[in-house]
Amino acid sequence: MIGKKLAHYKIVGKLGGGGMGVVYKAEDTKLKRTVALKVLSKERAVSGADKQRFLREARSAAALRHPNICTVYEIGEDEGFSYISMAYVPGRSLKQVVESGPMDVDRALDVATQVAKGLQAAHDSDIVHRDIKSANIMIDDDGRVTIHDFGLAKLGGQTHVTKEGKTVGTVAYMAPEQAQGDTVDRRTDIWALGVCLYEMITGKLPFKGEHESAILYQIVNQAPPGISTVQPDVPAVAKRIVERAMEKDPENRYQLVDEMLADLKLARKELKSGIAVSVSEPSIAVLPFSNMSADEEQEYFCDGMAEEIINCLVCVKGLRVTSRTSSFAFKGINMDIREIGRKLGVDTVLEGSVQKSGDRLRISVQLVNVADGYHLWSDKYHRDLEDVFTIQDEIAQNIVDALKVKLTEKERRAIEKMRTEDVGAYEFYIRGRQYFHGLGGKGLEYARNMFTSAIIEDSRYALAYCGLADCYSMIYMYYDSNKTIIENAMTASRKALELDSDLAEAHASHGLALSLDGRYSEAESEFEKAIEISPRLYEAYYYFARACRAQGKLEKAVEQFAKACAVRPEDYQAPILMADTYRGLEDRDAMIDAFRRGLTVAEKHLELHPDDARACYLGAHALLGLGEKERALEWNERAMKLAPYDPATLYNAACLFCVMGEHDKTFECLEKAFDCGFSHRDWIENDPDFRSIREDPRYQALLKRI
Repeated sequence: MIGKKLAHYKIVGKLGGGGMGVVYKAEDTKLKRTVALKVLSKERAVSGADKQRFLREARSAAALRHPNICTVYEIGEDEGFSYISMAYVPGRSLKQVVESGPMDVDRALDVATQVAKGLQAAHDSDIVHRDIKSANIMIDDDGRVTIHDFGLAKLGGQTHVTKEGKTVGTVAYMAPEQAQGDTVDRRTDIWALGVCLYEMITGKLPFKGEHESAILYQIVNQAPPGISTVQPDVPAVAKRIVERAMEKDPENRYQLVDEMLADLKLARKELKSGIAVSVSEPSIAVLPFSNMSADEEQEYFCDGMAEEIINCLVCVKGLRVTSRTSSFAFKGINMDIREIGRKLGVDTVLEGSVQKSGDRLRISVQLVNVADGYHLWSDKYHRDLEDVFTIQDEIAQNIVDALKVKLTEKERRAIEKMRTEDVGAYEFYIRGRQYFHGLGGKGLEYARNMFTSAIIEDSRYALAYCGLADCYSMIYMYYDSNKTIIENAMTASRKALELDSDLAEAHASHGLALSLDGRYSEAESEFEKAIEISPRLYEAYYYFARACRAQGKLEKAVEQFAKACAVRPEDYQAPILMADTYRGLEDRDAMIDAFRRGLTVAEKHLELHPDDARACYLGAHALLGLGEKERALEWNERAMKLAPYDPATLYNAACLFCVMGEHDKTFECLEKAFDCGFSHRDWIENDPDFRSIREDPRYQALLKRI
């Protein structure tokens, strides 16, 4: 064909070929431009099915206009040949790039991001590609990515183009439902993109075999080799994206490519900021221990045991530990331990049981490998109650040994460090933690009483002073702006620092109290010290970010919120507040990405905590930011029903209405929030959501109340 003409196209070279025909480089003699000309052979043209597929590719792609989708110029026939004229992309296919070895992770995420953008455009037009693979992804000399070959595309409302039960697409990239001949949808393309990302990062396909039937069997029945076993230094954020995209059950996958796109963008930001961690670091979730005691009241003791082990392990830099909130979401849920581990994105899970009878303890623990469900370590303890601290330290140390984590001397001292020697003080403390996590004004009051009782039992209990300081700070922020409250927070946090200047929690607590007192420079120093001591302490980043935002330092606030997201990716608060901060910076793209990420996490959280008003009202903000006004109002109404007199709920409802332009409702909710105790003046004055009412006399009148 080279040198010949088809219609007004002069063929000058061959670019590639496949089952459906050959792609040539050609000159459009009419418009004087270089094109890619896909030509269906005469033999193929005889088959009505092949010609139908060929035309379908042209029509599907021609319906789309997006920089990451190859542009179709025209279709035609000449001398018995059917052809498609497309944009010529100088460069190589992704398949050719990967053949030379694994790609840099950031570059792989960039390619996946561009493919996701193209798929987003296709899916928005109700078109499912159905044959995403590295051979159909072109990368030009400038790094721009384009999706090609829509020959198997399925349009919305279209009946199956193949017989029921017959598979279509390239086997190695098929989703399980596609491999079985079941109905495909957008999630099928998401699986294939996950396979491509796996291939880019490792240089290998996840499913391989000598025969197609062997590959199909693996796809349907077997888990692929863990990406971290093939490429040990892959960042955890990239691993999580691949694993979620390649969930065998479509219901557990990303439901929309928008969700995957948000995670891809956030992962790149984490890599560039240097806060992403490698999956070569082992990870663990500590589940709440089961109460085997006859007394149901001992539930708090079991929870406290697990939380204290979490706090010990967080001190270890080479270990990624799931937060209490996420781990405890599975309390009382009957689910396979491997499934829990996969949902939490960890390699190992610690589960245990406690039987407390008088002054005797019977504790059983086991560390389970999520990949195969086998025990890595287990032990039983029959001890006196006063040995509870030694048991916790031994469990933490055994976990570290089992996971082969190397401890620094400082970390070893942190694990072995006795928080208190008084069992009575400890029991009051863990009761206080339980009430504190319950949130709400009453919960904080109960927690304050428990921490105070712990201090009465042991006046040198630094962590109890931290808990007491945090209670006062939360009460001051949301319920009572009496100056005495914040002074009490300052006093308690200073005492914690006097008792233990190397306690990261003490620096974070003092920083929070200082920031609420308007002493921001001192607060920032405390947050930085907390982070220096414990780089995985989420609260230090989160409250640092809030302090920056309260001052109007929005760029610095975004930086700290991003670090909080990296430390605790399962938390919904940081990404949603980060998105709202991006709104203030007028960075719409970043705002949308963060809102998508936050909404995804909030939805997961609400599946396990349906009565969490905060997740509802922050989720409402994410929905509004993504243009889903009706759902935003529904979520806000749900939050208002759950906590109608909570000042934070009322304040966030005011923010929502203000962004909507509903100013009367805004002031109605603000009035109620103030009546219930909300009084954080700096936060209100620098909240980007209230820009539209800054000059309203009602706004000025409200500020005078503080």
